[in-house]
Amino acid sequence: MSRLLKQTLRAIEPLNSVLTEKARVRQNKLTKPQGSLGRLEELSIQLAGIKGEFPIRIEHKAIIIMAADQGVAAEGVSAYPQEVTAQMVNNFLLGGAGINVLARLVGARTVVVDMGVAVNLELHPQLLCRKLAFGTGNMAMGPAMTYEEATRSMETGIEIVEAEIARGLDIVGTGDMGIGNTTASSAICALMTGEYLVEVTGRGTGINDEQVAHKIEVIQRSLDVNHPNPRDPVDVLAKVGGFEIGGLAGVMLGAAAHRIPVVIDGFISGAAALIATALAPRLKRYLIAAHVSPETGHGILLKHLDLKPLLDLGMRLGEGTGAALGIFLTEAAANILCEMATFDEAGVSKREDN
Repeated sequence: MSRLLKQTLRAIEPLNSVLTEKARVRQNKLTKPQGSLGRLEELSIQLAGIKGEFPIRIEHKAIIIMAADQGVAAEGVSAYPQEVTAQMVNNFLLGGAGINVLARLVGARTVVVDMGVAVNLELHPQLLCRKLAFGTGNMAMGPAMTYEEATRSMETGIEIVEAEIARGLDIVGTGDMGIGNTTASSAICALMTGEYLVEVTGRGTGINDEQVAHKIEVIQRSLDVNHPNPRDPVDVLAKVGGFEIGGLAGVMLGAAAHRIPVVIDGFISGAAALIATALAPRLKRYLIAAHVSPETGHGILLKHLDLKPLLDLGMRLGEGTGAALGIFLTEAAANILCEMATFDEAGVSKREDN
């Protein structure tokens, strides 16, 4: 394991219990029946413990979108051709994608990263080129990447989030782009949760029943060829993962090491979280699940991670769209805790208990 990765793992601390208790006490004094704001109350208490500060400040927001191609796309596991990855990256940079609309709405900057798109992208001031290769290898025929590349993908994610922290960062969301990456994520999900492939493999970009059966067969072949070791998350990432998945795992680890809350998006971000939390179990408390998607493995991996999604809107676009909405709700939770008056402050009579 590299020095940067070791240092980052060591830097992830438990939540600040003093501030979680301080937040809980204040929540119980706010001008409302206790518990009447539901998950927003729980979320505000978690935030205080993550950030180790009170009042909680959420001003600088970013969504990091990792893009890369999957060699396994050659097996026909997606409804879309591989060139869509590069085309959608260009759409992100032009500001025309769903994530751009929602990021603008919640006041978050988007950070677009080429982790391994299969073609050379045109230079753009808003594109970070961190290409490890022109896509991963076809995992149905051999490892998706080397162990060193898997480690480097996570290091890259750490480096990118640390650069964003230097710019000013109070909360980060994760997003992805990569044709074929639900196939890699299904493989990771099955390995890390112990569930059957048929239970965690869904329709991805909208494939039919016959294509889903083929997708399961391709993943099973990948597992048989590569024999990933579920006790070694880096080996799993190397054998059946993606550069963008490793990058997102690194973002999560790097953010937690600096006490930055991480709002994770959908199934791909969830697969990255499986890898990252296997390396650093304390990371789980720094993660906020924005939503649960219709992708069958997503709910399973969230349950495995003991994360309760904030939303269930039937969203399955990726890109960080769910994370943008999750950031909005997280900021709302922080503002309720810090700006809402207590009974004493407002001169409102408290509940009478007989």
